[in-house]
Amino acid sequence: MESGALEVSVDAVSPALFWVATVIFVIAFLAIITERVHKTKAALMGAALMITLPILTQAEAFHSQQFGIDYNVIFLLISMMILVNIIGRSGVFEWAAIRSAKLGKGYPFRIMAIFIAMTAVSSAFLDNVTTVLLIAPVTLLICDELEVDPVPFLIAEALASNVGGTATLIGDPPNIMVASRAKLSFMDFIIHLAPVVLVLLVAFMLGCKLFFGGRLKVDEKKRMRILAMDESRVIQDRSLAIKSLVVLGLVLIGFTLHGILHIEPATIALAGAALLLLISRGDPSKIFAEIEWSTIFFFIGLFIMVGGIVKVGLIRQVSELAILFTEPSATDMQDLSIMVLWCSGILSGIIDNIPYVATMSPLILDTANAVFHEGAANPAELPIETLHNPVLMPVWWALALGSCLGGNGTPIGASANVIILGIAERSGVVITFLRFMAYGVPTMLFTLVVSHIYIVLRYY
Repeated sequence: MESGALEVSVDAVSPALFWVATVIFVIAFLAIITERVHKTKAALMGAALMITLPILTQAEAFHSQQFGIDYNVIFLLISMMILVNIIGRSGVFEWAAIRSAKLGKGYPFRIMAIFIAMTAVSSAFLDNVTTVLLIAPVTLLICDELEVDPVPFLIAEALASNVGGTATLIGDPPNIMVASRAKLSFMDFIIHLAPVVLVLLVAFMLGCKLFFGGRLKVDEKKRMRILAMDESRVIQDRSLAIKSLVVLGLVLIGFTLHGILHIEPATIALAGAALLLLISRGDPSKIFAEIEWSTIFFFIGLFIMVGGIVKVGLIRQVSELAILFTEPSATDMQDLSIMVLWCSGILSGIIDNIPYVATMSPLILDTANAVFHEGAANPAELPIETLHNPVLMPVWWALALGSCLGGNGTPIGASANVIILGIAERSGVVITFLRFMAYGVPTMLFTLVVSHIYIVLRYY
């Protein structure tokens, strides 16, 4: 690649706005980390400042796909919260909790291992947000019965959802975005990412055994009490349970086939929520009252804040500098792959990985255009031969691995993390930012190291 073929570019904004947006984001992020201000308040205040100063126009914040709120994520969350709330009224979660406890013989770590496996596998074939929405209530119920701390269970499930979701195209939103940009298929992800995810999942299980195994104890009396419970008696409304599971099954099938159906997951979830509201006898006002609105508005504020720093060019500048240092060529992009992996991992831990991938993937297209076409082609319309060039392919896999696994670093690094903390908070369980990071950062670093080794051994 010739010198200067790819230059650092920042959107046409004034230096003053660049620094104002950066300061707003940093202060809001520090407020969230230190928990001096509730995360939703900090995110919404940051979002309001981004619009009023103005770094973003109101139209950009509310309607722009590039800078604004991702309504696919927002309505997916709301719709799944409605589904989970109605299903919970039937007693299905209590039934699942008791069955899981019995399968694990009442031993806390065995139950944790079952939940980790369920979460990882479900996240691979559904999506990690839906998975944690379904499994977190079950976890809280079983921990309450055993009178053990639910925080290790919830953190382990959040981390497992991001690891498992890395394996497939539909498992994690960043993968859907990467597949769209690079025109990759479902089987491409299975072939290239599932092997390393299996290794990571086994290692993660062993790590959880090391971290939590010795601390998760329950006396024999409580264990036997769980084993003696009759799960069939906790079904409060059998008709609602059947209706709920049928609708949930249809929604999950829709998620799996959404690419064939050409319907977004948010639309499928919304249709399922509307159908279950219609055929159930619940009062909609009571169901809506129990939605995690604090979590929803945190996401809204976060999307707008990140949109602000995307617009002023902060993320693009950092990413382009990282790419420039690697000097990719038409015959060797190993340094670029490794740089993308680590930058994606670290930056996805700081900001949500969805807007990060939305910013980073066009940069890879720009790089491919500069390297293979000397900048003459339209980056948004590169031929499939370029997108799937064997030299470029490891870069796409590095982006997918880094953005998905990097989301484990902090509570705001991935959507599933935010959902877990929101459900926990609503149930009176406090998971602090730093406590999550105490487990999330080591997990993130370990999985990135393994992914680094995997990329080098498999592709170079």
